[in-house]
Parts: sequence; structure tokens; C-alpha cells
Amino acid sequence: MAELGRVVVRDPDSLLPDGFWAAVAVWVERPQVANKRLCGVRLEARRSASLPRVEHSGPRPSSGPEREEQAPAGCGPKEGPGHGQRFPEAGPGPRPSAGLEQGPQGSQGRRQQGEDQREAAKAPLLSGAGEGDFPASDLDSLWDDFSRSLTSGNREMLAFFTRSGAESQLEAQHGLDVILRTVIPKTNTHCPLHAPRREIVVQDVLNGTVTFLPLEEDNEGNLKVKTSNVYQIQLSRSEEEWFTSVLIFCPERWHSDGIVYPKPAWLGEELLARLARWCVESRQGGFKSTLSLISIMKYSRAHQALKEKYKHMVKVWPEVTDPEKFVYEDVALAAYLLILWEEERAERGETARQSFVDLGCGNGLLVHILSSEGHPGRGIDVRRRKVWDMYGPETHLEESAIIPNDKTLFPDVDWLIGNHCDELTPWIPVIAARSSYNCRFFVLPCCFFDFVGKYQRRQSQKTQYRGYLDFITEVGSACGFHVEEDCLRIPSTKRVCLIGKSRTYPPAGEDSVDERRTRYINSRRGGPVSPGAAAGGADGPEGRGALDAGAGHTPESPAEGLWLSGFHPREKAEHVRNCAALPRDFIDRVVLQVANLLLGGQQLNGRSSQSRSVKAWNRGGSLSLAEVAGELDRETLQRLKRECGGLQTLLRNSSQVFQVLDGRVRIRDWREERPRKEKEPEAKRRLISETFKTRICWFFAHHPDGCVLPSDRCPFAHGPGELRPASTKKRKQPL
Repeated sequence: MAELGRVVVRDPDSLLPDGFWAAVAVWVERPQVANKRLCGVRLEARRSASLPRVEHSGPRPSSGPEREEQAPAGCGPKEGPGHGQRFPEAGPGPRPSAGLEQGPQGSQGRRQQGEDQREAAKAPLLSGAGEGDFPASDLDSLWDDFSRSLTSGNREMLAFFTRSGAESQLEAQHGLDVILRTVIPKTNTHCPLHAPRREIVVQDVLNGTVTFLPLEEDNEGNLKVKTSNVYQIQLSRSEEEWFTSVLIFCPERWHSDGIVYPKPAWLGEELLARLARWCVESRQGGFKSTLSLISIMKYSRAHQALKEKYKHMVKVWPEVTDPEKFVYEDVALAAYLLILWEEERAERGETARQSFVDLGCGNGLLVHILSSEGHPGRGIDVRRRKVWDMYGPETHLEESAIIPNDKTLFPDVDWLIGNHCDELTPWIPVIAARSSYNCRFFVLPCCFFDFVGKYQRRQSQKTQYRGYLDFITEVGSACGFHVEEDCLRIPSTKRVCLIGKSRTYPPAGEDSVDERRTRYINSRRGGPVSPGAAAGGADGPEGRGALDAGAGHTPESPAEGLWLSGFHPREKAEHVRNCAALPRDFIDRVVLQVANLLLGGQQLNGRSSQSRSVKAWNRGGSLSLAEVAGELDRETLQRLKRECGGLQTLLRNSSQVFQVLDGRVRIRDWREERPRKEKEPEAKRRLISETFKTRICWFFAHHPDGCVLPSDRCPFAHGPGELRPASTKKRKQPL
């Protein structure tokens, strides 16, 4: 065997050894966090086990940092077949979770965890049933055959398992945690490997090792352990220092496919560095692992197919938003919903595709994809987008304000979708609950809104995002839903979705549950609970339509039957308040005034004779935003206060001249700018090429020492002679 790498782990908060097992849990259950070429894993079975008892004989190689003696090329265990059932990937029953905050808490707890999950390992794989990719395996017989082979003729592998140098481990039995998992690579046309790979993971808490055994099928379709690509992650301690290391058994037989099994250098450098960092991370995210409610394998296939089908949208995107982010985010959302709905149809025994309405649909791409994939539905948004004209008549999009009232109901719709729908987010479960008993919801919260106005955090122990997710979950529960949470794989920091697929009450209990909904909604605005809401039904004179009557409010037209007064939908016309609409002469005057302050009062009327002297270039000092504001006149400050972000936004917008960091402003020194990456996104490369030399360099025109960069390196024009006409965008053609 050979040691690929060893890293010292600094543990100031005394998180080891538990932190090591938390890090291992991430690599075992969520390897895609480190290996971006993987889609994920499916945990199929788990059991507690032990190695057979053998006597210690003969010398064993050392496990020090030096390279080990390589084992013979033919070394390996005897293989044995097995059949059985798998651990459920989704659905009811125990399920291990991967996260830095959820690692094992010592050998006793891990052995007990294995015992608790042994029975669950016999349950069918609900979300993967019927896929027909692999036959099921009996982990018990597979492990028993393999462990017997260790003592009958494969002592090198046994020494590798028991961590060479641990004198007592070959002489006494101790508990192991054995996991059967399927590693699922991303479906990619550029990757030669498409089939998932199975392997056994053996965790030895007492020895501080986790060993990965790849499996292969023989000619009869039975799984067997193969000796190539066996590797081990170790935790060790020497004096006062902890170490993590990665070792390979039979390194001369290692075969790298570049996906499931990377090159040994990657294991010894990239993976080892990540594990060492995860070992001592004490942060608790409080979020579930990604794609926990659907089949990862199905999602991977659907996601890749949709990416290929709709990737052309990036090139013809007519909006000012980043096309790569918005297109690929909606593609991932659509893939998730398609698999979620496919599995729901299988559970219900239905064949008709679910209908939907996307409230606050924005650019409408999600509606377009779902409709194109056979789901009848429509999208509604207060403001029409340019891209709507590209979809064609088959995609139904409506320009209309959505106000939560008795008229905003969708009794014939299966699912309501709220994707970053801002002020409508908490209302989505309410509208779904009141539309019909069979209406479900999917909501992806982003901006923090309550039923009326901004959401106010009430628990400082949680992050605002976690608190808001809990609030929306509370709303769904108050509306009578079983609310489930999942984490999506989208290019966004807000990736947690909430799903209401079923109710907590029978259809006959709708009236009483709606009374509770009314009370809950009214309680969020701090008003008194209407006494009629308890006495009368939801459809009575004091029911939900008159919710605010008890609080001294009367619904007014056009929002007749308003569920809560004070709600204001987004305005149809989006007002620009980011300082971009301010007069150009006003902006230029403020920029010159602030630059003059930073340069210590040096006049900015033009370049001096020393403008080409880079060494003498005056970059000025640094001032806080408060200090800058104190030097501006009252009229200027009042005008800036009417804009979102005020002075700070104006200075950030003038990024050619200023740097604003941690509340302080300074003159930008273009010598410190990082060189552009060779592989910039296409949209960014196009933007840079279109704007190159289309504006006069501010420093060339105003700084006393001129521009710090020579003309050929400055992206801005040094004088009118270098100006290029701004390129006009070609009009997008409908698809």
C-alpha cells in the first residue's frame, strides 16, 4: 500500500475525533460536494459487522508517512455473490443524513446506529423501484464472504483494514459499520462513464479508518469485491497533533476513470485538504442534503436532457439579467418538478400529468419548460417580460396583479408554484389550501416577506434565512399541510424549497381548519382575533372574507373579499431607484467632489506634466462613508437619500473610479486588478468585448497624474481618438 498524503489538522475547539466522522459522512453520503463530476449517491443498505478473529503472526508494515511496501499485484479477497434488498433512498423509514453537524458521536453511537438501521436495510428502494439498472444485493452475505476471505488468504488486505501498527486489533474483534452505496455520476455527453458504480464503505471507529471497496459484476450478474481502486481515509494522533491521511491498497492496480475514481493525486491533495477542513468546521447549517425527496438518478438524467434541449436560450436571452444563471436555474427547477410529479403519479397510480399555475412567474421560462414537457399550466406576473414573446402560443402567460382574496383561487389546478415570488411567498400555501382539498404547493423562498410587509425575525439564535424558512413551514402547517423541505441544485444562494403534497386532516374537516387559518393569518399582523371567526364558519358573515373586520378594517374594491388588508402587490412599472436614473451632470459632480476629498484637495481639472510617471501616481487616502457624507451639501444628500442605497450605491456604480469596501471608499488602482480568467463565461466575454474603449477613461480626463495604465492596457479610451462606437445589440428573433 502507499500513503498518498498526510495533513496536520489544527483542532483549537476540540472537535476531533467526532469532527472527523462528520467529515467522512459528507464524503460517504454527499461526495458531489467535493467531486463535481458526481450527481450523488444512493445508500442501499447498512449493517453492523466485525472482522473474523485471527491471531497475530509475522511483521506488519508501518503506517508512517513514508511510502509503504507495495502489496503483490495479485493480492485480493475471494469474491462471493449475493442477493437481497436495498436501503430506501426516499420515503418513510430511517435514513442516514450527511452534514457536518450530523456526524457520528463515537464508536458506541455508530455501532448502535448500524443496529438500528439493519432492519431498515431490508426495505425496498421506493424512489428507485422499477428503474432496472442493477439487481439488488444482500449486504450480509456479500460482507460475510469477503470477511472470510481476509483470513483464508488475503492477510495483506486484512492488515490494510486493521490499520497496520495497531498491535491489538488483529487479536480481538470490534464493531464496524458497513454501508452499501451506489455512486451516481453526472450524465454528461463529454464523459465516457454513464453507469453508476457500487461500492462497500467500511467504517472502523475504534481504529479511525474508513475503507472504500469497489464492486463489480461477474458473468452471472453477481456482485464481487475487486482489489483495484481500494483506498482508505485515516485519522491518527501523534503526541499533541492530529493527522488525516489517504492510503491506496495495491497502487499499481489503481485505474482512474476521471469521474467516480479520480487520479490518486486528487485524493491525496484535493480530497484530503477538504476533509481536513471539514473536520474542524463547527458551523451547523441546519439544512437537509440536496435532492432528498426524489431519485437522484432520475434527476440526473432529466436535468442533462433539459440542459441540452434548452441551452440555446442562453444565446438568445433578451433580458438584461444574466442568461446563464436564470436559464440553468429554471432548467434545474423544471427537472426537479418533473421527477417529483412523475413519482407522485406512480404513488397515486395516475397517468394524467399534473396541472399547475406559477404565481409571480417572472421571465416565464419555468412555465415554458413544464408546458413543453406535457404539463398543462400557466404563469401569472404583474409585469410582462420581453422574453415572453419568444415562447409561442403554447406557453400561457398572463400579465395581472395577484391579490390574496376570494377571487384568487384555482380549484381545478393540481399544483401552485411560487418561485422567488417575493410578497406572495407566505400566501402560496394559503391560496393552495383554499383553492381545493387536492391542490398542492411548491415554494422556493427568496426575499423575506410576511403576509403584509417585510418579515421581521423573531429569534436571534437562527439566521434570518433559516428563520424565514421555518416561518413558511409554519404557515403551511397552519394551513393543514404536511410540509416537506428539500435543497435544490441551482446556481443560487437561496436553494431550499418547501413542498406541501398532502393534508393533515380529512376533507370533512375543511371548515374548522379554515377557521384556524383565518386566526393564524390575523395573528401575524398583531390584530385581535375576530370573535366571529370562531363562532361562524369560514363562509359565514364573519369568515375569511371579512378577516379584518374585527381589526377595524373593511375590504375595499377592487380587492373585494380581501383576506388581509394592507397587502400591496408589486407595482406594474418597476421604478429604477439605484442612482442610475439621476442626471449625468449630478453624478459627475458628486464623483469629482468625492475624488477631490480622497486626493487631499488636489484639483482635478486635468493632467499635469507628470501624468506619465507611474511611480508618482497619487492614489489618495481612504475615508468612511460617514466622513464623505459629512463633506457633501444638504441638498445633495437629500437627493441621494431618495435613491436605494444612497451615496454608497452611487459610488459603487462609479466602479471605474472608486472601491467601496467595508464602509470605506478609496480611489481604484487599476494596477491591482486581477488579470481576467482565460475561460470567462460567454456572456461576460461578450459584454467586455462590446464595451472595450467605448467610454473615456476618467483618470485620463480628470486625475492630476493621468491614468496609471498605459493606453494599450486600459479598457477605457485615452482621448477621443481611441473611442469606439458602442455596439448595438441585434434584435432577438423569436424561436
